[in-house]
Amino acid sequence: MNVPETMSAWVQRAYGEVDAVSHRQVPTPRPGAGEVLLRVGAAAINNGDVRIMRGEPWLVRLAFGIRRPKQPVRGIAVAGTVVAAGPDVTAFAVGDEVVGELGGGGLADYAVATADRLVPRPEAVSVVDAASLPVAAVTASLALDAAGAPLIDDAPPPEGGADSREGRGVRRVLVIGASGGVGSFAVKLAAARGAEVWALCGERNRAVVEEWGASRSFDYRRVQPGSAQLGGDFDAVLDIAGTASLSALRALVRDGGVVVLVSGEGGRLLGPIPRILAAAVRSIGARRPLRPLAAGAHPEIIGQMLELVADGTLRPHIERTVSADGADRALAHVAAGHAVGKTVVVATRPS
Repeated sequence: MNVPETMSAWVQRAYGEVDAVSHRQVPTPRPGAGEVLLRVGAAAINNGDVRIMRGEPWLVRLAFGIRRPKQPVRGIAVAGTVVAAGPDVTAFAVGDEVVGELGGGGLADYAVATADRLVPRPEAVSVVDAASLPVAAVTASLALDAAGAPLIDDAPPPEGGADSREGRGVRRVLVIGASGGVGSFAVKLAAARGAEVWALCGERNRAVVEEWGASRSFDYRRVQPGSAQLGGDFDAVLDIAGTASLSALRALVRDGGVVVLVSGEGGRLLGPIPRILAAAVRSIGARRPLRPLAAGAHPEIIGQMLELVADGTLRPHIERTVSADGADRALAHVAAGHAVGKTVVVATRPS
């Protein structure tokens, strides 16, 4: 395939809000050893993109650039077409449709990806749905694994009832921050794995969260961890919002239950690090441990999520799609903190 010398990309030269990102023509990158060049079909916006855009907490700048991002183009979750391959790439060829997590660069016409972080995109999965899975669906799946929820193949059939779930580890799950990107997948996957799902979200999102599979939902402004409405008998709590106290979270689970810390807030310097360290100390020998979730690329889980979408078990909730020339609007929407499900930037409007 012919690859142009320059391309359109959303570039930031300094940390900040969306106004630090601008639409420019830049040189098209070239793949190195073990890398491929993708023509981007779609890129989903994740909270990680917003954190790097802002450079907050400041601790992230040690990895991503002290004064400005080393990778000036946001976009880590991408579906696209291989248009060129660097040395030592044998798994993919030009023309292959793939999905994966990048180190950034997805909000552009072309992006370089490490080949071993990619998986093939099945024909049955649209490019928009596929782009929504890296990061968000993977994080949700990892959180449920950390909580001890069975894989979908091991989960009881929906008609089995509560008795058929006995001994399977996780029967009741509370998802805090249930309406965002990770939360939407957490609710859907937990329900698919046979759990009874309760959810905390905004009042306006309760109906859609219940459509995703939550049996009960609550407005987080009125019901907080520690409220009597929630009780304290969950097998697992997935804390995606990251604002509740560790004591309140632990009080929600039974002995033997688990709190999984998917996210966390904190100061501008260290962010959630003090909270994670406190959780680790409190969990030593505890009957209700607090388990911080480690981030990372997991192409094998992306492959599993693609299979679930292809067979109809999992349906991503795409709140909105935005054309590539409006990617700044997509970033602004997610940065505002009110996204429901996923926001995806597409190279062309999906049919």
